[in-house]
This record gives sequence, C-alpha cells and structure tokens, in this order.
Amino acid sequence: MRASRLISLLLLLQARGSMTAGELARELEVSERTVYRDVLALSAAGVPVYADRGRAGGYRLLGGYRTRLTGLTRDEAEALFLAGLPGPAGDMGLADAVAAAELKVLAALPPALRDAPARAGQRFHLDVPGWFRETGPPPWLAELARAVWRDRVVRLRYRRGDQEVTRRVWPYGLVLKNGVWYLVGRVGDDTRTYRVDRVTGVEVSEESFDRDEAFDLAGYWREQAGSFLRTMLRAAVGVRFSPAGLRQLRHLVDAPFVYDEVVAAATQPDSQGWVTTRLPVESVEVAYHQLLGLGPEVEILDPPELRELFAGAADRLRALYR
Repeated sequence: MRASRLISLLLLLQARGSMTAGELARELEVSERTVYRDVLALSAAGVPVYADRGRAGGYRLLGGYRTRLTGLTRDEAEALFLAGLPGPAGDMGLADAVAAAELKVLAALPPALRDAPARAGQRFHLDVPGWFRETGPPPWLAELARAVWRDRVVRLRYRRGDQEVTRRVWPYGLVLKNGVWYLVGRVGDDTRTYRVDRVTGVEVSEESFDRDEAFDLAGYWREQAGSFLRTMLRAAVGVRFSPAGLRQLRHLVDAPFVYDEVVAAATQPDSQGWVTTRLPVESVEVAYHQLLGLGPEVEILDPPELRELFAGAADRLRALYR
C-alpha cells in the first residue's frame, strides 16, 4: 500500500511540477503528516525531491527528474495497454497521439515487461459499435473533440426531427455509448446532451469558457442516461403479444427498463397465452419499424394510425404471396 502511494506521489510531482503538502494530501487521501513521512522516504531512496519555502512554495523534483516505469507489475503493464481504446481515440482524431504515448511507455518499461502490449492484443479486442451499425465516426466528432480539449465555445447546428436548430454550447465532454457518440455541454444555465451523428455543422470559436471543475462527466452520464432515454419515449402504443412476441421484444428495445415496464403492465395471459400491454415508444413511425419485425406475433390495438400502417403492410404482404 505504501509503495503504491510513494509511486503515486512521485508521478504527481512529475506531472504537475510543484505541489504543496496539502495538495498532495488531498490527492492521495492521506494526512499532511503522512505526506511529510513519504517525502522523507523518497529522499532516503535517492529521489531528488526538495521543498520550496514561502507562499508559492511546495515540493518539487530537482532538475526535471524523471523516473522509469520500473514499479509496474505485469498485470498493471498489460492493463495499461488495454486502456488505450484505439478505436474511439482514432474516431476523435487522437490515433497518432495514442500510438506515440504507447511507444514512450513501451520504451520506459523494463525488458521483462515489453511483451505486455502483444500479450494484451492477443487476448483482448474492443469492438465498440453495436451490431449492424456503421463503424465510421460521425463527421463532426474530431472537431468537437478538439473543442472539448481546448475548452472552446462552439456554435452547433443540430437536426431535431424535420428541423435544424442552432445552439451556442460549452462542450464539456464526449460519451461513447453502444457505438453512439454523445456531446454533453452547457447551454445557458442548462446541461444538455446531443447525439453527435445528428450534428450538421460545428463552428469552433476562439472564445474560451470557464469549465466547472466540479462537473463529473461520468456521474452526470450515470444520472442522466435513464432519464435521457425516457425523454425520447414520448408516446405509448397499445399492443397484444404472443408468448414468442413478448420474448423477442426483449431484443428490440434499447433499454431494459422498457421491457420491464411492458411486462409489469401486461394483463394475465389469455387462453392462447397472449397478453395486452402498453409499450413506450419514441414515435408512431419508430414503433412501426420496431414492431414490424415481430410479424404475426404482435397485434397493434392503438393508436389507429399505427394499426392502419400494419394493416397496409399486411395487405402488401398478402398480395406478394397470394
């Protein structure tokens, strides 16, 4: 435990140049007294760490000292190369930066661990996009990624239904979910989420914004993911499912809670095992394409326009196979 903390302290000083005992204590989640003891231990081990006194003082490493990555275990080294995510990094225009960073890490590893990237690559592969999705990145993803890195205000053109809207956005972060990229940003006093594949134009300004350092992208996404999906499900349709249709529905809906709600709202099965229930959907058009694949395993009860769409599809199929 202490050895790991000493390495963390050393890497923090390498990365940030100078840090006070209080700052180190907060980062390492220990007391300042523990930091003092750890600094003494590093000095005794030959690491040239010293303290600047005064108001702007703090601990720093002498003369740009750098440590080699000799403290890594084999598991840690192999996990490090698994964390590169070359596919998503390439989508954001960072493939060259990731490759260069991996080369530098590889050069710093001791000889006994230099087979770590090959071992990791032989055993694990990350295929991010969902099945039957295009694998290419959205057109404006790299531009948005650069704006996110540089904290630059963007003018975003976005397709919403049949309309195109324009928003002035502070781009806080990008999220990859099931092969789909989302932009999280501030618009006025609100935090909003946009699908990047619906962005039709991006203008990155020279204006910077002051990022809220307390904003937690991962925490925000966890809290908003469920409600975000629910906001998309603006309608509901009445349906009857056969036992086979209800089983197949699980593979058609995007969120598990939708299937759970459908089952919870279902009536008792009739003599043939069919149940009546309500299905939350994004729109009548989406419901038509979503449920059409179930064929005779589903009956649409309402709304009338969706029932007419299915009746029309049934008539066309009957004409084809007559």
